[in-house]
Amino acid sequence: MISRFLDGILDKIGHIASWIWIVLVGVILFQVILRYVFNQGSIMLEEVQWHMYAVGFMIGLSYAIVHDRHVRIDLLYEKFPPGLKAWIDALGILLLLMPFLVFVMWHAVPFVVDSYESNEVSVAPDGLPYRFAIKSFIIIGFAMMILAAFSRLTRVCAYIIGWRATPEEIQAAMAGITKVEMPEDPINHDKDGAFG
Repeated sequence: MISRFLDGILDKIGHIASWIWIVLVGVILFQVILRYVFNQGSIMLEEVQWHMYAVGFMIGLSYAIVHDRHVRIDLLYEKFPPGLKAWIDALGILLLLMPFLVFVMWHAVPFVVDSYESNEVSVAPDGLPYRFAIKSFIIIGFAMMILAAFSRLTRVCAYIIGWRATPEEIQAAMAGITKVEMPEDPINHDKDGAFG
């Protein structure tokens, strides 16, 4: 299934990128020691910190979508039956998440291209060069989120029409002729589950 392939790639990228948080802690600790022990600050280190935050969050958001770990108000959602949860997820992805992600990508590309073409640098005197490099993570991060949302949508749709169905059963289910057996929990992410 294509969702397993995409999830595997995004999962590996997410695991590799998670190391950025450890490096970030080291940079922050170094900056604090410089500032409070040696009474010296570094604009470059401050910019490195927010660049690392940006990269971590942009990549981390796609990881959260893949693993269904994003923020959600579960007051009602958790009480719904699995089928309704699947429909809510599908409609939320199609009507809210995907249009938002595409809208941001549509506007991010010229934003990053302008930065690259002008060879944008930090406005701070000792700031980092190549501002376009960090801005490019807007495109990378949102492209990864689009892939993650697509992957999630394929899992949800597979559940709605009948998980592990033959092509004939899928066609029949889509035509409303029959309904195939489905797992109990549409949010299960284990390898044998509905969204595995």
